[in-house]
Amino acid sequence: MRITTTLAAAAAIAVAGSAATAGGLAPEIVEPVVIVDAPTPGGSINSGYVVLGLLAALVAASGSF
Repeated sequence: MRITTTLAAAAAIAVAGSAATAGGLAPEIVEPVVIVDAPTPGGSINSGYVVLGLLAALVAASGSF
């Protein structure tokens, strides 16, 4: 009878000890927070069209001289 109580107590201590370290002993890994900036809306006209318009105006002006 004495062996079974000792065995039961050892089993209870083993179960309690394994539950206490279930998460492990390693430090917690915290991942960095990624913040994505939304692009700010530009003007209503594409800059390529502005450059093309200026180039066309220069060509038209140079042909009239």
